[in-house]
Amino acid sequence: MGPVKRMGRNRIGFKLGLVILAAFVIVLTSLAWAVDRMFAGFYNTEMRTEVEELTAHFAAMAGSPDLSTEQTVLEFADFSNVSIVHINEKGSIIAMSGEPVTALSFIHAKDVTALFSGTTVSFEHQDGAGNRYFVSGKPIPGSDGNRITSAIYVLSSTKHMDESILAVRRLLILAGAGAFLLAIGITWIIARILSGPLIQMQRATRNIAAGELETRLNIRSKDEIGTLAKAINDLAGDLQRYRDTRQEFFANISHELRTPITYLEGYAKVLRDRLYDTEDEKDKYLDIVHQEAQRLQHMVNDLFELAKMEEGKISLSLEWMDLAEIADNAVRKIRLKANAKGLQLNVRADGDVPLIYGDGLRMEQVLSNLLENAVRYTEQGGITVSLGTEGAFVYLSVEDTGVGIAEEELPYIFDRFYRVEKSRSRQHGGTGLGLAIAKKLIELQGGEITVTSKPGAGTRFEIRFRLSAEAGGTA
Repeated sequence: MGPVKRMGRNRIGFKLGLVILAAFVIVLTSLAWAVDRMFAGFYNTEMRTEVEELTAHFAAMAGSPDLSTEQTVLEFADFSNVSIVHINEKGSIIAMSGEPVTALSFIHAKDVTALFSGTTVSFEHQDGAGNRYFVSGKPIPGSDGNRITSAIYVLSSTKHMDESILAVRRLLILAGAGAFLLAIGITWIIARILSGPLIQMQRATRNIAAGELETRLNIRSKDEIGTLAKAINDLAGDLQRYRDTRQEFFANISHELRTPITYLEGYAKVLRDRLYDTEDEKDKYLDIVHQEAQRLQHMVNDLFELAKMEEGKISLSLEWMDLAEIADNAVRKIRLKANAKGLQLNVRADGDVPLIYGDGLRMEQVLSNLLENAVRYTEQGGITVSLGTEGAFVYLSVEDTGVGIAEEELPYIFDRFYRVEKSRSRQHGGTGLGLAIAKKLIELQGGEITVTSKPGAGTRFEIRFRLSAEAGGTA
């Protein structure tokens, strides 16, 4: 299957869009409220300051001994677009500019008392028609400069200020509507950009779960999304390779099991029906039956071993073991096979080899497996088993001069079910389990196994164990 297509309904994009749009709305609303408060506060402060300054100025003019001053103040009030109310100590109006109804509706006894005690008053007033005014009152001292003889109120309508604020609010609404439409467009683009890869990954994981392991994602970004996409592709590749090797394994194991079973059935029938001429021929048939039974048992044992490992039920008998002794035992058992092919088989120890804490029988099983593979894939030259120490590690290696392993095969050589020899020919045999079992056994004992190879030149397997401070001596 090729690149993953987008899903029809972009629920992830819709949710992301809602979240981003909500954030935009909150920011725009907060900004509009802040701007509105800023302008309203600015206009109110400026107008209040202006009214208070006019009140102070008119109070100074009204306190002048010139008899024409009062009429001058009232005329100046009309020119200044404000209303002035001049009152006496009883709160009665001495003179005023503007409409009488407006003037009479804001005078309160407590304000009059405050004014004639020398205190300036300032407040907002709303008349019966709903008109708002800034009102500032100031006492006027007498001619002697001590006793307060009257007071003056200055009223300024907020109509022009309210109209200015309303114009600003209309501008904010228009700007907010434009910003909201722009936010919708930006949100749609961002949601598509952010949700697109997520939708692809959702679709890809569904396909992988449904068994379409050829699914791959075409996401090349260098961020976390790209890393996750690469991980999904790697997972799909691993699962596909595991499926393919498992299918290949079942095909191989079916063939491998069918062969000995066919031999056993055929030669058992020959022996049962006495279809042989001599005792030597009978012994030959019995030998074949015995060999095929052993081969069948070996395959069953490998399968059983693998099953125990996958279930975590494998047990180890840990003790201090001598790798040199284990190497000698394994080499001695394989020497006949090596000699039969004319191969040299050598053991080389680099000085004293420290004891290692592990399972001696399992280590001999691993080494025997490596040696059998080396003999199987080597036609000329020899096989060398080396032991020694290197830094903080003890190593044991098996090196042959065989056919080698292709570089692209090396990463999978220890995988379960994997066989370098893909044909079903019995020339090299093997079930693809031996190296997987060997690697697991080494890791269970705290070691590691690596492989290097060059086609046509040979292969080297190396087992390494970290030296322990409690090592029980040297070999």
